[in-house]
Amino acid sequence: MNISIVGTGYVGLVTGVCLAEKGHRVVCVDVDGAKVEAINAGRPPIHEDGLPELLAKHAGTNLTATTDLTAAVLGSDVTFVATGTPFDGRVIDLRYVKQVAADVGAVLARKDGYHLVVVKSTVVPGTTDDVVRPLLEQHSGKKAGIDFGVGMNPEFLSEGVAVEDFMRPDRIVLGGSDARAQDVLAAVYATFGPEVPRLRTNNKTAEMIKYASNAYQAANISFANELGNLCAALGGIDALDVMAGVHAMKELTPAIPAAAAGGRVRAGIANFLSPGCGFGGSCFPKDVKALIAHADARGVSMPLLTAVIDINKGQPAKLVALLAAKLGGDRPLGGKRVAVLGLAFKPGTDDMRESPSIPVVEALLAGGAAVTAFDPIAMPEARKTLGDRVAYAPDLAAAVAGADGVLLVTRWPEFKALPAVLAATNPRAAFVDGRRLIDKAAVPGYAGIGLGA
Repeated sequence: MNISIVGTGYVGLVTGVCLAEKGHRVVCVDVDGAKVEAINAGRPPIHEDGLPELLAKHAGTNLTATTDLTAAVLGSDVTFVATGTPFDGRVIDLRYVKQVAADVGAVLARKDGYHLVVVKSTVVPGTTDDVVRPLLEQHSGKKAGIDFGVGMNPEFLSEGVAVEDFMRPDRIVLGGSDARAQDVLAAVYATFGPEVPRLRTNNKTAEMIKYASNAYQAANISFANELGNLCAALGGIDALDVMAGVHAMKELTPAIPAAAAGGRVRAGIANFLSPGCGFGGSCFPKDVKALIAHADARGVSMPLLTAVIDINKGQPAKLVALLAAKLGGDRPLGGKRVAVLGLAFKPGTDDMRESPSIPVVEALLAGGAAVTAFDPIAMPEARKTLGDRVAYAPDLAAAVAGADGVLLVTRWPEFKALPAVLAATNPRAAFVDGRRLIDKAAVPGYAGIGLGA
């Protein structure tokens, strides 16, 4: 099929490259000429594992980029809307989605034949039918369901493994305002295996599935963190051991059929049931807050999800408090040099949005500490947020050398070398593990979230 995708962020570009890999002819549209030029040259403007190889493979053949929305829509059968939807604390910002809907509608006025417009952006329930569809009709002078179709196809991509998530999805949600729209959207995904569940539903339900999925995962993280905080306060309990016991329940580690190798398999949701210094990124914080606000505007309270956000907001401070307790004194952070390991909100990406590292660094600076940071990928992005208030180390050893305290904030696999590095260069440093990545027996005086000091 011929497919156009408006927006070349994480969702738009990954979707475009992966659909090209599946044999579709894809045109990515963006107003940023520099991004368009980079994509056409096979250079991804974002960091994502597996993306450079696929983009290099398809750029200029199955995939091209352009600033010309009109040509892209006229030359395609399906248009995906993958623009950003920032949240301002009250409502999600739909200005980009609205602009694209109006612009695409104007092009549809000139186009013969049926065309499907699919919202891929994360939008609150009702947006596709109540905002996008009327704009398309208004600017095209045509009727949805007759002259063109309107669909909603939420993404379930985790940064760092987005390409893998798209190519091997756990589900495909086919939202559409009618059966024809759903059928065309299903054709886009026809080459995906029959083992992948397809859920056909209306647009409003498809929108809600996305929010419910993210809220569910965020709630599991905050549940683990709340229990972890209690374990640390009680003393003598390691929350990791508690969660290992929880993970052993049959609902989280179901038995493999006897025909297979035998034993049990750990359910993926168990990955979210471990204590840490909080979730971040472009999805969980924004989407949970947006869902709470959307419900509040309709007179529905969401006390559980409100607690999820409140617990998450407090987790970075737990990490700093553990370090302060280890350093001791009336002003434990004053004049101390602290190494912060990991700046991106998770490994495998350079995304700094809502990263726990930001409040951690801010608290350290407010306490009078001098901060040296290291991240394998995200330091250029971090500099945009943190500026020159922190020093940026070239590698792990340089970051911890001479530090009074070391905080592990992001679960980069490179940091597993930390015990050996500390032993060789700075064995006296106070260490706090905010992700419980390091074996607690590997560092003298180990302290960590869900364990205490």
